[in-house]
Amino acid sequence: MAASPVRATHTSAKKKSSSRRGVPTFTDSERDDITTYDDPVVRKAAVDALGRYNGSVVAIDPSTGRILTIVNQGLAFSAGFIPCSTIKPVIAVAALQEGVVTRDTMIRVAPRKYLNLTEALAHSNNAFFEELGRRMGFDTVSHYGRLLGLGELAGYQIAEEHPGGFPSEPPAYGGVARMSSFGQGIQMTPLQLGALVSSFANGGTLYYLQYPRTAEEQVNFAPRVKRQLNIESLLPEVRDGMLAAVLYGTARLSYISDDEQALGKTGTCSDAASRLGWFVSYANQANPRIVLVVLMRGHSSAIKGPMAAGVAGRIYRRLNNENYFAMQNAEPRVSALVGGTRQ
Repeated sequence: MAASPVRATHTSAKKKSSSRRGVPTFTDSERDDITTYDDPVVRKAAVDALGRYNGSVVAIDPSTGRILTIVNQGLAFSAGFIPCSTIKPVIAVAALQEGVVTRDTMIRVAPRKYLNLTEALAHSNNAFFEELGRRMGFDTVSHYGRLLGLGELAGYQIAEEHPGGFPSEPPAYGGVARMSSFGQGIQMTPLQLGALVSSFANGGTLYYLQYPRTAEEQVNFAPRVKRQLNIESLLPEVRDGMLAAVLYGTARLSYISDDEQALGKTGTCSDAASRLGWFVSYANQANPRIVLVVLMRGHSSAIKGPMAAGVAGRIYRRLNNENYFAMQNAEPRVSALVGGTRQ
Protein backbone atom coordinates (compact mmCIF):
# COMPACT_ATOMS: atom_id res chain seq x y z
CA MET A 1 0.00 0.00 0.00
CA ALA A 2 1.37 3.41 -0.96
CA ALA A 3 2.13 5.79 1.87
CA SER A 4 -0.32 8.62 2.34
CA PRO A 5 0.84 12.12 1.29
CA VAL A 6 0.79 13.20 4.93
CA ARG A 7 2.97 10.30 6.04
CA ALA A 8 5.36 10.75 3.10
CA THR A 9 5.77 14.44 3.89
CA HIS A 10 6.33 13.67 7.56
CA THR A 11 8.97 11.06 6.71
CA SER A 12 10.73 13.47 4.35
CA ALA A 13 10.71 16.19 6.98
CA LYS A 14 12.16 13.77 9.56
CA LYS A 15 14.99 12.80 7.19
CA LYS A 16 15.73 16.44 6.42
CA SER A 17 15.74 17.34 10.11
CA SER A 18 18.02 14.39 10.86
CA SER A 19 20.51 15.42 8.17
CA ARG A 20 20.59 18.95 9.54
CA ARG A 21 21.40 17.64 12.99
CA GLY A 22 24.54 16.16 11.43
CA VAL A 23 25.97 19.69 11.04
CA PRO A 24 26.98 20.91 14.49
CA THR A 25 25.96 24.32 15.76
CA PHE A 26 29.10 24.45 17.93
CA THR A 27 32.65 23.52 16.97
CA ASP A 28 36.24 24.70 17.09
CA SER A 29 36.08 26.84 13.94
CA GLU A 30 39.81 27.56 13.75
CA ARG A 31 41.05 24.07 14.52
CA ASP A 32 42.73 23.19 11.20
CA ASP A 33 43.51 26.71 9.96
CA ILE A 34 46.98 27.74 8.82
CA THR A 35 47.35 31.30 10.07
CA THR A 36 51.03 32.24 9.89
CA TYR A 37 50.51 35.20 7.56
CA ASP A 38 47.03 36.36 8.58
CA ASP A 39 46.56 39.82 10.05
CA PRO A 40 46.80 38.86 13.74
CA VAL A 41 44.60 41.71 15.01
CA VAL A 42 41.75 40.97 12.62
CA ARG A 43 42.02 37.22 13.13
CA LYS A 44 41.93 37.48 16.92
CA ALA A 45 38.86 39.70 16.76
CA ALA A 46 37.12 37.27 14.39
CA VAL A 47 37.94 34.15 16.42
CA ASP A 48 36.74 35.74 19.64
CA ALA A 49 33.57 37.02 17.99
CA LEU A 50 32.67 33.57 16.65
CA GLY A 51 33.29 31.94 20.01
CA ARG A 52 32.09 28.33 20.06
CA TYR A 53 29.78 28.65 17.06
CA ASN A 54 30.27 26.80 13.79
CA GLY A 55 31.04 29.54 11.35
CA SER A 56 33.53 31.22 9.07
CA VAL A 57 34.76 34.80 8.83
CA VAL A 58 36.52 36.17 5.76
CA ALA A 59 38.03 39.65 6.06
CA ILE A 60 39.17 41.54 2.95
CA ASP A 61 40.80 44.89 2.20
CA PRO A 62 38.38 46.22 -0.47
CA SER A 63 40.96 48.65 -1.84
CA THR A 64 43.32 45.86 -2.90
CA GLY A 65 41.50 42.52 -2.76
CA ARG A 66 43.91 41.23 -0.13
CA ILE A 67 42.45 38.66 2.24
CA LEU A 68 43.35 39.65 5.80
CA THR A 69 42.17 36.48 7.50
CA ILE A 70 40.02 33.41 6.95
CA VAL A 71 38.67 31.77 10.06
CA ASN A 72 37.48 28.20 9.41
CA GLN A 73 39.26 27.77 6.12
CA GLY A 74 37.58 24.44 5.50
CA LEU A 75 34.16 26.09 5.47
CA ALA A 76 35.29 29.13 3.49
CA PHE A 77 36.90 26.96 0.80
CA SER A 78 33.89 24.66 0.45
CA ALA A 79 31.93 24.24 -2.78
CA GLY A 80 29.46 26.96 -1.81
CA PHE A 81 26.03 27.45 -0.28
CA ILE A 82 22.74 29.04 -1.24
CA PRO A 83 23.28 32.79 -0.70
CA CYS A 84 19.87 33.37 0.88
CA SER A 85 19.03 37.09 0.93
CA THR A 86 22.61 38.24 0.38
CA ILE A 87 21.72 37.92 -3.33
CA LYS A 88 19.46 40.97 -3.03
CA PRO A 89 22.14 43.68 -3.49
CA VAL A 90 23.10 41.96 -6.77
CA ILE A 91 19.48 42.09 -7.91
CA ALA A 92 19.26 45.74 -6.82
CA VAL A 93 22.27 46.68 -8.96
CA ALA A 94 20.83 44.80 -11.94
CA ALA A 95 17.41 46.42 -11.62
CA LEU A 96 18.89 49.91 -11.24
CA GLN A 97 21.14 49.47 -14.28
CA GLU A 98 18.26 48.10 -16.36
CA GLY A 99 15.93 50.95 -15.36
CA VAL A 100 13.47 48.55 -13.76
CA VAL A 101 13.60 50.45 -10.48
CA THR A 102 14.80 53.79 -9.13
CA ARG A 103 15.29 55.06 -5.61
CA ASP A 104 11.68 56.27 -5.54
CA THR A 105 9.94 53.34 -7.24
CA MET A 106 7.24 51.87 -5.02
CA ILE A 107 6.42 48.19 -5.48
CA ARG A 108 3.42 46.44 -3.97
CA VAL A 109 4.57 43.71 -1.58
CA ALA A 110 1.30 42.99 0.24
CA PRO A 111 -2.28 44.24 0.25
CA ARG A 112 -2.13 47.99 0.92
CA LYS A 113 1.66 47.85 1.43
CA TYR A 114 4.29 49.29 -0.89
CA LEU A 115 8.05 49.59 -0.41
CA ASN A 116 10.90 51.43 -2.11
CA LEU A 117 14.36 49.95 -2.65
CA THR A 118 15.87 51.30 0.58
CA GLU A 119 13.13 49.84 2.75
CA ALA A 120 13.11 46.54 0.84
CA LEU A 121 16.85 46.09 1.43
CA ALA A 122 16.59 47.22 5.05
CA HIS A 123 13.91 44.66 5.86
CA SER A 124 14.99 42.04 3.29
CA ASN A 125 11.55 41.93 1.70
CA ASN A 126 11.22 38.86 -0.51
CA ALA A 127 8.17 39.97 -2.49
CA PHE A 128 9.94 43.14 -3.64
CA PHE A 129 12.95 41.29 -5.06
CA GLU A 130 10.87 38.50 -6.53
CA GLU A 131 9.00 41.14 -8.50
CA LEU A 132 12.28 42.67 -9.70
CA GLY A 133 13.42 39.23 -10.84
CA ARG A 134 10.19 38.63 -12.76
CA ARG A 135 10.43 42.03 -14.46
CA MET A 136 14.04 41.48 -15.56
CA GLY A 137 13.84 37.81 -16.47
CA PHE A 138 16.32 34.99 -16.03
CA ASP A 139 18.80 36.03 -18.72
CA THR A 140 19.24 39.54 -17.30
CA VAL A 141 19.54 38.36 -13.71
CA SER A 142 22.09 35.76 -14.82
CA HIS A 143 24.11 38.35 -16.73
CA TYR A 144 24.56 40.55 -13.67
CA GLY A 145 25.17 37.65 -11.32
CA ARG A 146 28.01 36.43 -13.51
CA LEU A 147 29.30 39.97 -14.10
CA LEU A 148 29.67 40.34 -10.33
CA GLY A 149 31.66 37.13 -10.10
CA LEU A 150 29.19 34.39 -9.24
CA GLY A 151 29.94 31.02 -10.75
CA GLU A 152 33.66 31.72 -11.16
CA LEU A 153 36.73 31.69 -8.96
CA ALA A 154 37.06 34.87 -6.92
CA GLY A 155 40.69 34.33 -5.94
CA TYR A 156 44.01 34.45 -7.72
CA GLN A 157 45.95 31.21 -7.44
CA ILE A 158 44.15 30.03 -4.29
CA ALA A 159 44.42 26.28 -4.80
CA GLU A 160 41.69 25.30 -2.32
CA GLU A 161 39.02 27.60 -3.74
CA HIS A 162 35.90 26.35 -5.54
CA PRO A 163 33.95 28.31 -8.18
CA GLY A 164 30.55 27.72 -6.62
CA GLY A 165 27.72 27.21 -9.07
CA PHE A 166 25.33 29.29 -11.16
CA PRO A 167 22.28 27.84 -12.92
CA SER A 168 22.02 27.72 -16.70
CA GLU A 169 18.22 27.84 -16.57
CA PRO A 170 15.60 29.07 -14.11
CA PRO A 171 15.42 26.91 -10.96
CA ALA A 172 12.58 24.40 -11.01
CA TYR A 173 11.44 25.64 -7.61
CA GLY A 174 10.37 29.27 -7.75
CA GLY A 175 12.05 30.19 -11.02
CA VAL A 176 13.80 33.52 -11.43
CA ALA A 177 11.65 35.06 -8.66
CA ARG A 178 12.96 32.72 -5.99
CA MET A 179 16.44 33.03 -7.46
CA SER A 180 16.20 36.81 -6.97
CA SER A 181 15.00 36.72 -3.37
CA PHE A 182 16.86 33.70 -1.91
CA GLY A 183 19.46 32.84 -4.53
CA GLN A 184 17.65 29.60 -5.36
CA GLY A 185 19.83 27.43 -7.61
CA ILE A 186 23.01 29.40 -6.85
CA GLN A 187 25.95 28.04 -4.89
CA MET A 188 27.98 30.96 -3.56
CA THR A 189 31.21 30.93 -1.57
CA PRO A 190 32.22 33.42 1.12
CA LEU A 191 35.07 34.55 -1.14
CA GLN A 192 32.71 35.35 -4.01
CA LEU A 193 30.41 37.33 -1.72
CA GLY A 194 33.36 39.20 -0.24
CA ALA A 195 34.76 40.08 -3.68
CA LEU A 196 31.49 41.44 -5.04
CA VAL A 197 30.73 43.54 -1.95
CA SER A 198 34.31 44.83 -2.04
CA SER A 199 33.41 46.23 -5.47
CA PHE A 200 30.44 48.01 -3.88
CA ALA A 201 32.72 49.44 -1.21
CA ASN A 202 35.44 50.71 -3.58
CA GLY A 203 33.21 52.11 -6.32
CA GLY A 204 33.16 49.30 -8.88
CA THR A 205 36.53 47.55 -9.06
CA LEU A 206 36.23 43.77 -8.89
CA TYR A 207 39.60 42.57 -7.63
CA TYR A 208 40.97 39.08 -7.70
CA LEU A 209 41.18 38.09 -4.06
CA GLN A 210 44.70 37.22 -2.98
CA TYR A 211 45.70 35.38 0.16
CA PRO A 212 49.47 35.77 0.73
CA ARG A 213 50.62 32.75 2.73
CA THR A 214 54.38 32.91 2.36
CA ALA A 215 56.90 35.61 3.16
CA GLU A 216 57.63 36.00 -0.55
CA GLU A 217 53.95 36.46 -1.42
CA GLN A 218 53.62 39.08 1.27
CA VAL A 219 56.64 41.06 0.06
CA ASN A 220 55.61 40.86 -3.60
CA PHE A 221 51.90 41.49 -3.08
CA ALA A 222 50.26 43.77 -5.64
CA PRO A 223 46.53 44.12 -6.34
CA ARG A 224 45.14 42.47 -9.47
CA VAL A 225 42.01 43.80 -11.14
CA LYS A 226 39.64 41.22 -12.61
CA ARG A 227 37.37 43.80 -14.24
CA GLN A 228 36.04 47.31 -13.82
CA LEU A 229 32.28 47.48 -13.30
CA ASN A 230 30.31 50.46 -14.53
CA ILE A 231 28.17 50.62 -11.39
CA GLU A 232 29.46 53.61 -9.43
CA SER A 233 26.42 55.79 -10.20
CA LEU A 234 24.10 53.03 -8.92
CA LEU A 235 25.85 52.39 -5.64
CA PRO A 236 24.40 55.23 -3.51
CA GLU A 237 20.94 53.64 -3.74
CA VAL A 238 22.26 50.20 -2.78
CA ARG A 239 24.43 51.60 0.00
CA ASP A 240 21.47 53.46 1.47
CA GLY A 241 19.58 50.20 1.76
CA MET A 242 22.53 48.40 3.31
CA LEU A 243 23.01 51.23 5.80
CA ALA A 244 19.31 51.17 6.66
CA ALA A 245 19.59 47.43 7.32
CA VAL A 246 22.20 48.21 9.99
CA LEU A 247 20.46 51.24 11.47
CA TYR A 248 16.95 49.79 11.84
CA GLY A 249 16.59 46.65 9.73
CA THR A 250 17.70 43.05 9.87
CA ALA A 251 21.38 43.86 10.59
CA ARG A 252 20.99 46.00 13.72
CA LEU A 253 23.33 43.75 15.71
CA SER A 254 26.28 44.89 13.56
CA TYR A 255 26.13 48.35 15.19
CA ILE A 256 29.59 49.82 15.81
CA SER A 257 29.14 53.21 17.51
CA ASP A 258 27.23 56.45 17.22
CA ASP A 259 30.10 57.89 15.19
CA GLU A 260 30.53 55.07 12.68
CA GLN A 261 28.35 52.41 11.13
CA ALA A 262 28.90 49.47 8.84
CA LEU A 263 26.76 48.84 5.77
CA GLY A 264 25.52 45.31 5.35
CA LYS A 265 23.07 42.66 4.23
CA THR A 266 21.87 39.61 6.10
CA GLY A 267 20.71 36.29 4.71
CA THR A 268 18.78 33.50 6.43
CA CYS A 269 17.63 30.19 4.96
CA SER A 270 18.35 26.46 4.97
CA ASP A 271 19.80 23.89 2.65
CA ALA A 272 19.43 20.11 2.84
CA ALA A 273 22.17 19.85 5.47
CA SER A 274 21.81 22.84 7.80
CA ARG A 275 20.43 26.21 8.64
CA LEU A 276 22.46 29.11 7.22
CA GLY A 277 23.07 32.60 8.51
CA TRP A 278 24.97 35.03 6.27
CA PHE A 279 26.11 38.59 6.80
CA VAL A 280 28.27 40.66 4.45
CA SER A 281 29.30 44.20 5.23
CA TYR A 282 31.96 46.85 5.09
CA ALA A 283 32.99 49.57 7.50
CA ASN A 284 33.93 53.20 7.06
CA GLN A 285 31.81 54.36 4.13
CA ALA A 286 34.01 57.40 3.43
CA ASN A 287 37.24 55.37 3.37
CA PRO A 288 36.40 51.64 3.27
CA ARG A 289 39.11 49.56 4.88
CA ILE A 290 37.57 46.17 5.58
CA VAL A 291 34.88 43.87 4.22
CA LEU A 292 33.58 41.12 6.48
CA VAL A 293 31.75 38.01 5.35
CA VAL A 294 30.27 35.89 8.13
CA LEU A 295 28.69 32.49 7.44
CA MET A 296 27.09 30.49 10.26
CA ARG A 297 25.91 26.87 10.03
CA GLY A 298 24.12 24.45 12.32
CA HIS A 299 20.82 22.86 13.23
CA SER A 300 19.79 25.38 15.91
CA SER A 301 17.01 27.87 15.18
CA ALA A 302 19.43 30.54 16.44
CA ILE A 303 21.42 30.25 13.21
CA LYS A 304 20.25 33.18 11.08
CA GLY A 305 21.44 36.35 9.40
CA PRO A 306 20.96 38.65 12.39
CA MET A 307 23.17 36.32 14.44
CA ALA A 308 25.90 36.56 11.78
CA ALA A 309 25.48 40.36 11.90
CA GLY A 310 26.08 40.18 15.64
CA VAL A 311 29.38 38.38 15.03
CA ALA A 312 30.43 41.12 12.61
CA GLY A 313 29.38 43.78 15.08
CA ARG A 314 31.64 42.29 17.75
CA ILE A 315 34.54 42.27 15.28
CA TYR A 316 33.97 45.88 14.25
CA ARG A 317 33.68 47.12 17.82
CA ARG A 318 36.84 45.26 18.83
CA LEU A 319 38.81 46.71 15.92
CA ASN A 320 37.38 50.16 16.60
CA ASN A 321 38.35 49.99 20.27
CA GLU A 322 41.87 48.96 19.32
CA ASN A 323 42.17 51.87 16.82
CA TYR A 324 42.74 49.38 14.01
CA PHE A 325 41.06 51.54 11.37
CA ALA A 326 42.98 54.66 12.39
CA MET A 327 46.26 52.78 12.06
CA GLN A 328 45.27 51.35 8.69
CA ASN A 329 44.27 54.76 7.37
CA ALA A 330 47.79 56.00 8.12
CA GLU A 331 49.38 53.36 5.88
CA PRO A 332 50.13 54.13 2.19
CA ARG A 333 47.95 52.56 -0.49
CA VAL A 334 49.25 49.90 -2.84
CA SER A 335 48.73 50.51 -6.56
CA ALA A 336 46.89 47.93 -8.67
CA LEU A 337 48.00 45.62 -11.44
CA VAL A 338 45.89 44.88 -14.50
CA GLY A 339 47.47 42.11 -16.54
CA GLY A 340 50.82 42.85 -14.93
CA THR A 341 50.71 46.61 -15.60
CA ARG A 342 50.83 48.90 -12.60
CA GLN A 343 47.97 51.40 -12.52
